[in-house]
Amino acid sequence: MSALRVVPTRRHGRELYHVLLPDGRNIASYERGTGRVSLLREEHRQSVLDALAPYLTGPVTVGPPPLPTAAELAGLALHPDDDLAPNRPGEALLVDLDRAPGPPHRLRADPRRLGLAAEQAVGDALDRLDGAGWRALHSVPLPGGARLHHLLIGPGGVYCLRSLYARKRRVRIEAPYAAVGRAEPEPLLRGLAYDAERASLALTVEVRPVLAVVEAARIEQARPSREVRVVPSAELASLAASGGLLKPAEVDALYAQARDRHTWSRV
Repeated sequence: MSALRVVPTRRHGRELYHVLLPDGRNIASYERGTGRVSLLREEHRQSVLDALAPYLTGPVTVGPPPLPTAAELAGLALHPDDDLAPNRPGEALLVDLDRAPGPPHRLRADPRRLGLAAEQAVGDALDRLDGAGWRALHSVPLPGGARLHHLLIGPGGVYCLRSLYARKRRVRIEAPYAAVGRAEPEPLLRGLAYDAERASLALTVEVRPVLAVVEAARIEQARPSREVRVVPSAELASLAASGGLLKPAEVDALYAQARDRHTWSRV
């Protein structure tokens, strides 16, 4: 069992280490915060502990995993390369910056880093809604190189969110255009509405678009959009106030569908 592979992930503030067989199947996981090793196959106990040895930080409890939810069961069935749940907010930008960090000194901030800051702020806010029955996915890839910044699924339905960095600047909305500070208006709302349409096609459920504006000095909506909701990042918790559309089992089923990379391959 020397070929066991350990894959670290971080989700909703939990630090997890998944132990995989050579064919990619998950046979155990270690949660550092609780010191628990959840073992799916007892015959691999010692091999799993040997593989996890460099990551263990204290005494551990080894045993079968807690009774999983339907979404967790679906995740166990996915190959790790096809599971979007471990994606961090801004995952695509993090990978791009790691491959091509750019010059160390610039007169202007790298727009990728500003976009990353926005996606991380919004992603953290969405992840905090987990306790209220909402599930978030981040950096969902679409065909053609596009991606959804965030997807939020919960009792109030499904939202597709795009993060917009606007620290201490005014944001002007004249649908379908949005402008930050003195920059030229861009058709951000039109693109976001199209993203939501693609998500609706993939999930076969209504998906509502939301523009999440990060740290703007103020938001002016001269011509509001009838399709896209514009929300300051500090008020994203208001999305969780809605309910009554989806039952917990439906939330789990949609989340399980959305986290599978193949769901998005034909939209």
